[in-house]
This record gives sequence, structure tokens and C-alpha cells, in this order.
Amino acid sequence: MNFESQIIFFFSALGAFNGFLLSVYFALTAEKKKFSNYFLALLLLMLSTRIIKSVFFYFNPHLSNIYIQIGISACILIGPFLFLYLRAYTEDKINWKTHIIPFLIGITILGILYPYTAHRNIWSTWIVKGIYMQWLIYIIVSFRFIKPIIQKIKTNDRLKNIDFWLLSIYFGVSFIWLSYSIGAYTSYIVGALSFSFVLYLIILLIIFKSKKTTTFFIEKEKYKDKGIDKNLLAKIELGLPVIIEKELFLNPNVTLEETSKELNVPKYIFSQYLNEKLEKSFSTFMNELRVEKAKDFLQTNINYTIENIGYESGFNSKSTFFTAFKKLTGQTPSEYQKKHRF
Repeated sequence: MNFESQIIFFFSALGAFNGFLLSVYFALTAEKKKFSNYFLALLLLMLSTRIIKSVFFYFNPHLSNIYIQIGISACILIGPFLFLYLRAYTEDKINWKTHIIPFLIGITILGILYPYTAHRNIWSTWIVKGIYMQWLIYIIVSFRFIKPIIQKIKTNDRLKNIDFWLLSIYFGVSFIWLSYSIGAYTSYIVGALSFSFVLYLIILLIIFKSKKTTTFFIEKEKYKDKGIDKNLLAKIELGLPVIIEKELFLNPNVTLEETSKELNVPKYIFSQYLNEKLEKSFSTFMNELRVEKAKDFLQTNINYTIENIGYESGFNSKSTFFTAFKKLTGQTPSEYQKKHRF
């Protein structure tokens, strides 16, 4: 291996290794109430597993077939973990098993029935293409979680730290998928790209941690005081009905920070109030208000479709509306409408 190849190998392998370290970091620091960090840890782990296979195979074509099969198989979980990580910021409960277990079982069965060693042609012709297609589908479906941030950019709204972070994760994974799909020099491209991507994430993480404003550390901040000051408590209890009357919940992108500003209290205090006094998260609180609004629409607005009622009530997608409504009422919107329409 000449000096130029050694440099490429070093930085490519370093990108994958840093990805492993970053995945361990998020796995160990994830809070119970920030379950999304586990999805991020597993996403980075799958990416690193796939990338390290590409790097070593490029510089060692005689790499054991079992490592090649493991590296390729890891790709089938990259898309689902990307989707689950981004979705975790918009919904309280996520049925992650339906996105992981079927693919995990499927790729395991394929690996047993058609091992890479004896069926390279099947893997390169069908299995790999199928995996990359599934990865692409999840990238496309996940865009709906990024769309509100894109809208902020179009309207020149100020982006928050978490907005930058989510955009970085989404487009980083998308570019890595693209680099695997554009040609024969995949290992070169992915090695360099993965090093830049992971290094960028580490720099962002250091900056956000120093400011203590990123959601990765909000768990440490929001309960730093044992009790809520009486004056702040009074502010919340007097201001909350006004906030509800203003119907801030009709904005699907309303945030904890924006609502806290309306109440004129720190956001971690308002979050503490919701968790301790009302025993619910901010998203659950907002969804309950949206469901109540949707009930009114379902009873009185004959000309609205069920989907339009969801959007008019402040939900950002049809699936989120149906999930929240069924969870809180025990009925689908259609079932409720049939029983309660005037």
C-alpha cells in the first residue's frame, strides 16, 4: 500500500471508528425520557458497521465473506433507525418493533438460506439493491419530519440548535446513501464522507453541550430545582387558560420554548410543571388540546374530510392525528364522527 493509499485508509477508517465511539456515547448518555438517543446510537452503529466493511474490503479484496455479509446486512436497519430517531421528536410513543423486527428476521433468514459465500450473485443482483431501495424509501418517508425545518429556512425564521442537528443527521445519512449508489468508487467516497460527517457531528455536539441548549441535555436542566417557585407556579396556572384560548396548539410546529415565552416562564420550569403537576409531556399536552378541537370539527363540520380536520386541529400529519385521537378517545376519528355528529 503506497503512502497516498495509507492516508486515504487512515482517514476513512477513522471516520468509521469515530462513528462507533459516537454511537457508544449516545447509548450511554441517553436518558429514559429521551429514548430517541438510543435510536441515534443504533443508527450510527449501523452506519459505521457498513462503512468499515467498505473501507477494509477496498484495501483488502480478500476480506472474509462473513464480514462482507454483516456489513451489507447492517444497511437494512439504517433507514428504519433514521425514521425512528426523527419521529421520536414528534410523537410520544413509537412502535419501533414494527420497523425493526421484520427486517431483522428477514435479513437473518436470507443470510442463512443464501449465505454471501455461496450466493454472491444473488446478493449483488437482488439483496443489495433491495436493501438500498428500502433505505431510500425510509429517507423519503422521513422527510416529513424535516419539512417544517425547511419551511423555517424558506420563511427566514431562526433555526434552533436541534433544527441544525436534525438536518445534519438527515442529509448526512442521505448523502451516504447517495454515495453508495453513484458508482464503483464507493469506498473512497464513503470513507471521506463518513469522516467529514462524523467529525461535523462531534463539533456540533461539543458546541451544543457548551451552550447547554441542545435537547440532549435538557433532562439535566429542567429539574435542577426540586420545587417550582410559587410566583412561577401562579404565572403558569393563571396564564395557561389564556394560552389555550389563543389556540397556540393549532400551530403544528409550536414548541415548548415558544409556549414558555407566552407564559413568561423558563421553558424547563414549564416542562417540570407539565411532568409533575399534569403528569404529561409537552407533546401529549398539545395533542390533547388538538384532539378536543378535532372533536368539535367532527361534530359540526360536514364538509371537512377527516384528514383536513386533523390539519385544521393542529396535527402535522394524518398518521399523527389518527394515532393521537385513537389513543386519547379509544375510537378512530371516523367512529367518533358517526356517533357524535349533530
